[in-house]
Amino acid sequence: MGRDGTDDKLIIKGIEFSSRLWVGTGKYRSNEEMAMALEASGTDVVTVSVRRVDLGRVAGSLLNHIDLKKMKILPNTAGCYTVEDALRYARLGREAGLSDMVKLEVIGDEKTLFPDVIGLLEATEILAKEGFIVFPYTNDDPIMAKRLVDAGAACVMPLGAPIGSGLGIRNPYNIKIILETVKIPVVVDAGVGTASDAAIAMELGCDAVLINTGIAGASDAVAMASAMKHAVMAGRLSYRAGRIPKKLYATASSPLEGMLL
Repeated sequence: MGRDGTDDKLIIKGIEFSSRLWVGTGKYRSNEEMAMALEASGTDVVTVSVRRVDLGRVAGSLLNHIDLKKMKILPNTAGCYTVEDALRYARLGREAGLSDMVKLEVIGDEKTLFPDVIGLLEATEILAKEGFIVFPYTNDDPIMAKRLVDAGAACVMPLGAPIGSGLGIRNPYNIKIILETVKIPVVVDAGVGTASDAAIAMELGCDAVLINTGIAGASDAVAMASAMKHAVMAGRLSYRAGRIPKKLYATASSPLEGMLL
């Protein structure tokens, strides 16, 4: 690894990702602001909701504001509450030429937007068999993460906190257990509100972080996108560097041994 971590590539199913910060396209004040935020983030993975985007790329479509020479489109099934709907929109995104990748969401509750993990597991297995590269949005349950791997998921995307809440990583211990349980990439998705949240996710050992509201909802989305970029890089570099162990009592920075008295 180089001292700045720039040669630290993430590869999923043979696809190389140069950035470990993935960014959503919803909730921006304008498509122009979104484009500037994406550029400032340094991301090369951009999620778009198949349900909410004009796949025809007509004038005004947000797809026209994404630099496809620099960024990969990751279609998502946001807003789908049934397996049937999630399958339909995943297939529609691929047929429209967006990608073989899909961020799979099967939502179980309208108020909390928590995933319906039973439906998610079923849809993951079906889409994986159809050749999709499936990135399922799930809860922070290590058992379900393992089952998603067995169903053919290419990575798992546990929530840090409810979608759009900005509460940060509420259960780092479960995330750590997931990291120990599965042998595929782990991408924290949902709940990141500020740069320190992103750094914590990466310091835990996560492979990437997906952020939408934390950037789009900031007073200055472009500045926050830049902050998230640097936080993810710092967190990843810190994880690979290896932190010191935590101790209950102090340890002198300058040992007495060898000192002239």
